Amino acid sequence: MSGTGWNTEILEGYGRAMRVDVMTFPKPLAVMGSAAETAKRSGFDGMLLTEGGRTAFTAATAAALGAPGLELSTGVAVAFPRSPMITAQNAWEVQELAGGRFRLGLGTQVRTHVVRRYGAEFGHPGPRLRDYVRAVKACFAGFRGEPLDHHGDFYELTFLNQQWSPGPLDVADPKVDIAAVNPWMLTMAGEVADGVHVHPIGEPGYIKRHVLPCLSEGAIRAGRPAGDVDLIVPVTTIVGSTDEQRDASRELARASLSFYGSTPNYAFIWDEAGFEGTTARIRVKQKSGDLAGMAAEITDDHLAAFCTEADWDDLADRLIETYGGTASRLVLYSAGTADDQTLERYGSVARSISERTAAG
Repeated sequence: MSGTGWNTEILEGYGRAMRVDVMTFPKPLAVMGSAAETAKRSGFDGMLLTEGGRTAFTAATAAALGAPGLELSTGVAVAFPRSPMITAQNAWEVQELAGGRFRLGLGTQVRTHVVRRYGAEFGHPGPRLRDYVRAVKACFAGFRGEPLDHHGDFYELTFLNQQWSPGPLDVADPKVDIAAVNPWMLTMAGEVADGVHVHPIGEPGYIKRHVLPCLSEGAIRAGRPAGDVDLIVPVTTIVGSTDEQRDASRELARASLSFYGSTPNYAFIWDEAGFEGTTARIRVKQKSGDLAGMAAEITDDHLAAFCTEADWDDLADRLIETYGGTASRLVLYSAGTADDQTLERYGSVARSISERTAAG
């Protein structure tokens, strides 16, 4: 179904209200709670926590304590170095603390990190992640008292007595989302996940060509509506009240897109958007350590296709126009590193989007 044209019928079920998150790198735990409280007070519905040098689950715990009512998600936690049971237990405990406002976002990472940094297995990452999601959901069912009886190609879980179970919750199971880029992974997400994290260079055309058709195909296989799968879409914004502010925002966007766009597996996204060879050119500069040269490969035409540019008063309109009817959650990527004053402006945009799409 992917890459064969756009069928507007696939949009059925995606006309829902949009929630808006700020993307955040986990901070030291002593300040994570106040950062979450600031995000909530500024107007964001939720906080999406990445995972790099610090873990997402402990950061989510601190955020839940600091800002009750804020919606939280891991975006994304690295799956394979953790057993499905450990991941399920962590997610279960954060869901309990957050009062049902936590989403478990999972991803494969890349082979070098998984094998050389974490010392874990990586082979067959797509099928492995599919089995992993099913195993985590089997653990959730086990926590509620069902027999644990998961037999997959990579994971087998068959023992969970009452002594070792955290027990049932008074809220729903955490939603389980996965990061997916290529058509096979997107189709798998539609089959087994509750939501999909679109890649930061996933421009609107890519969402129409690949994401929605593939999710629909996977959902059909699972016998459920495509609209049951949430689309979590990070957006890179170029915004400012003056030309100087816009120019600074534009340069940050170039650097960000060049970093994410250097991965060979994502080259097809650039190519199909009309920028063939972008990844190859970025990688030439990357291999020589030329960060400025990497960013310079991202032209103004790239930015126009992959970013949303506006002044502050128009940004909510532009984002609703571009992503309304498709995205379930918008993630304001550029807000994650903003100063407090700019974060508040982004928060006002987030509040406007949530209120207007909920009313409409």
